[in-house]
Amino acid sequence: MNTNPKILLVEDDQNFGDVLKSYLEMHDYDVTLATDGVSGLEKYRKGKFELCIFDVMMPKKDGFTLAREIREKDQDIPIIFLTAKTLKDDLLQGFKIGADDYITKPFNSEELLLRIQVILKRSLPREDPESEIQEFDFGHFHFNFPLRILTFRHDGQEEKNKLSPKEAALLRLFCLRLNGVLTRTEALTKIWGEDNYFTARSMDVFVTKLRKYLSLDERIEIVNIHGNGFQLLVIDTESAD
Repeated sequence: MNTNPKILLVEDDQNFGDVLKSYLEMHDYDVTLATDGVSGLEKYRKGKFELCIFDVMMPKKDGFTLAREIREKDQDIPIIFLTAKTLKDDLLQGFKIGADDYITKPFNSEELLLRIQVILKRSLPREDPESEIQEFDFGHFHFNFPLRILTFRHDGQEEKNKLSPKEAALLRLFCLRLNGVLTRTEALTKIWGEDNYFTARSMDVFVTKLRKYLSLDERIEIVNIHGNGFQLLVIDTESAD
């Protein structure tokens, strides 16, 4: 039985796709290749994969659109974008969709291999000494981490939001460090598996999303700690009951 990690590779350059597929298979990955976004989505629906690698510029359906459609069904599967572009807007768009990494062509095949290994490793369960803490109350919020539900209750108003896995993991770290500093290094290492430019930009996107959820309570604020990280502040710690 084949237990090699399964990768969905969607690349419109058939020759390049074949070469990359062969290279990854030489390193014990089970690779399914599609040459456009439409067939890529079809193969995704029919298979079970541990990782997706998408070219951005493709016929019929581009890589960003394909990733958005997959993210609607699966918030967890890692996605790497391949692109010939280096524009900052493209990087930000990719991370807003939920990219785990972004590699600009031409690239070193060994570099891609190492990034794949890091991403797959970070998805493995790891020991967490604070894992017994599963629910949190702060301000007018209750956060159920296992269910990923953030509930706001105040003056008869109740609003619930279902968070994505990374949103929930990041909010949990903020709650564990409530009114203290959550360093970028700790968050990036525990959630993204490494601390680099790309994961830092991805984290910034998720911090912005959390700020939007938490804006319901004017006493709650996520502040930047220059050169260090962030702080989840409850400005008035008086009981919300």
